[in-house]
This record gives sequence, structure tokens and C-alpha cells, in this order.
Amino acid sequence: MEAEKIKESIKRAAQELFRRFGYHKTSVNEIARRAKIAKATIYKYFESKEALLHALLMDYIRVSVDELIHADSPGMDEEAHLSNLILKTSRLSYTVCNEFIGWDFIRESTNSQEFLKNLSNELEELLVSSFARLGGMRKHESYMQRLRFLIKCSKSIVFSFAFTSVSDSDVRKHFVSFQKEILPYLVKAAIQI
Repeated sequence: MEAEKIKESIKRAAQELFRRFGYHKTSVNEIARRAKIAKATIYKYFESKEALLHALLMDYIRVSVDELIHADSPGMDEEAHLSNLILKTSRLSYTVCNEFIGWDFIRESTNSQEFLKNLSNELEELLVSSFARLGGMRKHESYMQRLRFLIKCSKSIVFSFAFTSVSDSDVRKHFVSFQKEILPYLVKAAIQI
């Protein structure tokens, strides 16, 4: 059980530092200092700083996805339900980029772009498989195809903002534009599939 405590201490320290300074500006030495352990101990539990970030993000995403799929939306038609779900998923992606990684690093690093692409694919699979396990009326095959279509389109659009925007305020502005001007049309297209 001591190993789990150490691992959680490392993750807590990394999360605090990543949120405060961004992934790129946080060193493994700082994480070790904050966790009050030796730097080598981090590598005993995590292969690299990127592997530590991945573990943190997957923990965060699993909790968030669980909240998303269990948030009931009674009285919503399918269009409103899908729109609400995609908006929350896009906000989750935005939060991951904004709070853990940092927009400057995302725009400047090819490694971070590949990392985010893989992470967004994992998020997509986690969402779709979580909804599929729920079952129920809305979760039929047609609904799952619509959901997958919306997630793929939305993540491509939202991540393109991150990679092409000049500043954090541009990213926020594009996100609001996506919500108001693009998402309604994507949902309508998905409904017609």
C-alpha cells in the first residue's frame, strides 16, 4: 500500500505544478521536491514526465466522463442532448489543454500535438464505450454512430483552434464561436445520419 501512497503523492505534486506553471515549464526535479521524494523514485513509478502527465490526464478524464455519462438530461430531445454532450466534452478537452499542458507548449511542440492526438482518441473511445455500456433507448447503434461522428468532428475543430490561435484569448474566442456557430450545424448533420 505504501507504493500507492507514493504514486498518488507524485501525481498530486505534478498536478499542482502542471496547473500552476504548465507541463513544459515544470521539471521532474520540481515534482520530486514538491512530493518530498528523490527524482529517481518518480522514474520507478512513471517511465517519463509525459507518462506521468498521461496518467494524470486519464484519471481526470475518467472521472469527468463518468460525470458526463451519468448526468441525466430528462426532457431533452436528441438534438439538445447531443449538443449538450459535445459541448461538455469540448470543454473537457479545453480544460485539459488549458490547465495541465499550456497553450504555448501545444502550439510550439510537435510532440505535444501527437500526444494530444493520441489522448483525444483515447477520450473518444472512453466516451463511446462508456455510453455503449449504459444501454437504454438513446444508446442504440444509430445514436452511437451520431455520437462518434460528433466527437470526431468536434475534437478536430477544437484542437485546430489550439494549434492555430496566437493567444489564450483567441482560443477562448474560437471556442465560443464553435459553441454558437458551428456546433448547432454539426448536431443537425448528425441527427440526419
